[in-house]
Order: sequence, then structure tokens, then C-alpha cells
Amino acid sequence: MRFSDYIIPVFIAGILIYGLIKKVDIFDEFTVGAKENLIAAFDILPALIALMTCVGMLNASGAADMLCSAVSPFLEKIGFPAECAPLAFLRPISGSGALAVYEQIISENGPDSFAGRVASVLLGASETTFYTIAVYFGAVKAKKTRHALPCSLAADLTAFILSALFVRVFFA
Repeated sequence: MRFSDYIIPVFIAGILIYGLIKKVDIFDEFTVGAKENLIAAFDILPALIALMTCVGMLNASGAADMLCSAVSPFLEKIGFPAECAPLAFLRPISGSGALAVYEQIISENGPDSFAGRVASVLLGASETTFYTIAVYFGAVKAKKTRHALPCSLAADLTAFILSALFVRVFFA
């Protein structure tokens, strides 16, 4: 067995020992935390359902494919692989959808191809922006995102562009 196999059991044992030393009712604290998280999950559920419905409609209508086809020539001119365009558009919206597109890119192009490497870096360097904003702003019941959405999308765009650049630099 490796050291890493023991990290979670040791962490849980540490929490239990700390609770015993501080004379805290661990089970009661656990149930209170679970209840609070269920309430938070219930509060953000409408935003998540709306987000998933929009993703499904975007894919089913063919709008996502049309958008990727329209911007592919421009992306190729700036050095971004056209195969990764669907991933770049879907990643800010849906993590599971982005993983499905990523798997398709890897299976069609291979993990050591330019598109495969860009997709790997892009997936690791970007965030599911709309999902994250829906969850966090929904949890605190914030109605206005102010600068959070434009700044997050700018960070995603930066990650998309730099993923292709860094793959070119490091794997030339």
C-alpha cells in the first residue's frame, strides 16, 4: 500500500480524535451540517435545472454545431484547433458536457495530437463558469453578478487562447 492510500482514513480519524478531545458531539454536528447543505442544495436547484435545460436545448437544436462551424476558420487562423471549438464553448456552461466533448476529441485525434493536448490543457485551465456562478450566487441568494460574469468569461477566454499557445511552445 502507498502512503496516499492512508490520507483519507487518517484525515477522518484526525477529525474524530479532535472532536473527542474538544468534547464535541460529532454525530450531531454532522447531521446539522448535512441539513444545512440539503437546504442550500434545494435553494440552488432551480438555477441548476434552468442551466441544464439550456445546455440540452443548445445541443439538441444544433445551434452549438452551427456556432462552432462559423468560428472554426477564425480559430484556425489564430492557431487554435477547430476540433477544440465545441469544448471551448461548452466548458463554461457544463462540466459533464465538456468531458463528453473532451472524450470525443481524444478518441478521434489521440491524446498526443495537438488537438488532444490543447483539449487537455483547456479542460484543466478553465472553469464551468455559468454553473459555478449559478451555484455560488444562488447559495447566497445574490441576484446581480455585477463584474463576476464578465471577469470569469475573460479568464476562460484567456485559458482557451493560452492553452493552444502553451501546447505549441512546450510540445513544438
